[in-house]
Amino acid sequence: MPMRIPLQQDLDTLQATLMEEGDLCARAIRGALQALRERDPELADEVITFDDEVDSRYLSIEVAVESLLARQTPVASDLRLVLSIIHINLALERIADLCVTIAKLTKLVYAVPPDTKLIEAFDEMAVRGEEMLKHSLDAFMNRDVAAAESLVDLDELIDRANRRAVHHLMALGSNPEMREWGLRMIIVSRCLERIGDHCVDIGEQVAYLVTGEFREFTDASAELRG
Repeated sequence: MPMRIPLQQDLDTLQATLMEEGDLCARAIRGALQALRERDPELADEVITFDDEVDSRYLSIEVAVESLLARQTPVASDLRLVLSIIHINLALERIADLCVTIAKLTKLVYAVPPDTKLIEAFDEMAVRGEEMLKHSLDAFMNRDVAAAESLVDLDELIDRANRRAVHHLMALGSNPEMREWGLRMIIVSRCLERIGDHCVDIGEQVAYLVTGEFREFTDASAELRG
């Protein structure tokens, strides 16, 4: 019993740091899309530099988990919590990296007048991605499996927007001036789509944490067959 208090303190600190990292990722999503929308290379640079803040939280959690495992012996739900934190921490770090990719692409094409319809679609995807991020972390903190599972439906909205964006970009391919811009925007669309996927991954960790069983919310092979 004496070991329980410091272990719980360690777990609380890890979760608090994870939430800080999530807030930083949400800011990175907003900043990356603002830089793209406003064709602002200086803001894009800020987004790239800001990634250091996310990396700092990521490394802090990695070191804290290593220290916890060396000092404590978490079992059952506590061990599942530690394992879930490790996976969620990685998902958040990757979300921030995707924002960096968007910012770098913005720096390459900011001089090209963008397609307004496409930028509006990206705005929608980013808003939904940030919504999913908050939803996934709320589900984690509340240990809410039903909320975690609902991320699949939200992710499908981003997937549909991604497909529409790609089809629209393909139509722009006949315009030589827009071709390079369009190719880079396909990657932007893919980055936004991947943010949604990482949020679903977080949701799957919530289900594992609560039930003790890991399962994927969607069947990739079934999607291919469909």
